[in-house]
Amino acid sequence: LRLVHLDLKGAAPRVSYLEQVRGAAARRCGPPHPAACRVPCALQLFPLLSQLGASGILLEYEDMFPFRGELETLRSPYAYSEEDVERIQQLAELNRLEVVPLVQTFGHAEVGGRGDAAGAGTRGRPLPGAPPAQYILKHDKYRHLREVERFPNSFNPRAPGTLPLLRSLLAQVMEKHGRSGWIHIGADEVFHLGEGAESRAWMSRTKGDVGALYLEHVKAVASAVAAPGRRALMWDDMLRRMSAGALRGERVPGGAAGPHGRVLSACPPPRRVGHRPARLARRVVLRAGLRRRARGYVGTWVRWRGPCTAPAPLTGPAAAGPFLAKYAESGFGAVWYDHYAVLCELLPVGVPSLALCLQTLANGGFTEATKRRVLDALGFHSIHLEQSTCEGTGAFPGAQIYRLVEQVNGHLKESVAQLLEEESAVKGWFSPYHRRRRFGNPRNLESFGSRLLKLHEDWQAVERSLRAQLAAVYFPDTVDEWLEENVSPYLEPLRELLRDYR
Repeated sequence: LRLVHLDLKGAAPRVSYLEQVRGAAARRCGPPHPAACRVPCALQLFPLLSQLGASGILLEYEDMFPFRGELETLRSPYAYSEEDVERIQQLAELNRLEVVPLVQTFGHAEVGGRGDAAGAGTRGRPLPGAPPAQYILKHDKYRHLREVERFPNSFNPRAPGTLPLLRSLLAQVMEKHGRSGWIHIGADEVFHLGEGAESRAWMSRTKGDVGALYLEHVKAVASAVAAPGRRALMWDDMLRRMSAGALRGERVPGGAAGPHGRVLSACPPPRRVGHRPARLARRVVLRAGLRRRARGYVGTWVRWRGPCTAPAPLTGPAAAGPFLAKYAESGFGAVWYDHYAVLCELLPVGVPSLALCLQTLANGGFTEATKRRVLDALGFHSIHLEQSTCEGTGAFPGAQIYRLVEQVNGHLKESVAQLLEEESAVKGWFSPYHRRRRFGNPRNLESFGSRLLKLHEDWQAVERSLRAQLAAVYFPDTVDEWLEENVSPYLEPLRELLRDYR
């Protein structure tokens, strides 16, 4: 599998973006063209991913899933509807993409809207009358399930309510993904594991360590999802800390190697291909991140591509399989590093990086032919890997956002700083001291006034255009947050200068 990881914990796109028109001409994604497709296939995001070499979507819903009943309080005010979830799966099937849902079952339990345990608000503006968007361990109702009471990151694996809650979460997600042959149970970055009182008592009683505590919980979770025709995946970072002896012989129901197999993956790839979980794994999932700077990720795929396809001699329980089989993921990475951080990337801005990674993986290396295929798919006429820039208008979903963000990143801060900090008339005759006292010589003000007005007018136009483009792809909270973090810090000083000038 080559899975694209759609991490919806932040900046989740509207479903309409997945079928957004990306060009004037329809290039079919392959015969036969499905009659049920509402938009020409080549004009949607999912066909683009398929064209670039993806074979599936790893869908990490977090609080965007339409939870019901007692779990409804975990939903974001902007959560997808049940119809949206079905539509996503239909779009994926029409483009031969397998959907693999991901449910965090150990770490990352803080994710969700930014409301705290007291309900002190969400990321951006909630819908009128909607409950605060919280997710699992940030919610007072589930606070007692934290491994360490002060930190909302990780579940306490020995708390009596943890597994019943996780089974409920998994059951609702699996019910809406009955056609999926895989489910991902997360299990990465389980911070502070073993520090809770119940966990310490269990390790003392069983003479076990943190690794044994981790495996015990993972096996229990995997048992909850094991079923004929369904297999489990998980991240491997916690496994890398364990010895090969501790892992050898461990079997997880519904694992990636088949019934009673192993659930192993690599995210991100370990420094050495022969690292412990990789030596024991029969199939290893690789992950590259969605970031504007693609150079490092392309290099990662070039280094991994050889071992991924070449069998290697093994000893022990995994000897029946190739060293690293053709299970790989090119992932978007986190749109937030976590829910207490700022947004770190927008989906449309990362599409060129993702395209390069997918094509590098699919074609066995980064060559001129690979580069040309990416250029044709994205509608660019050149890509400069060293500078992480693309030339051309672009013809992929969200290309307008890509261009506008590039404009903001490359010029907004610099252009405002030049006027405020380098213009001699501003520094010498219209300083904060002058402005607070409304004191200045009109002759000096006129020397920079036209430039100030023009700069403000130009960036106001960019901001309006960017807000409109973002609103077509994202919900209001994401639009407000991105602009507040990336545009307002530079436009506000410019606006204040203009107000004082006038």
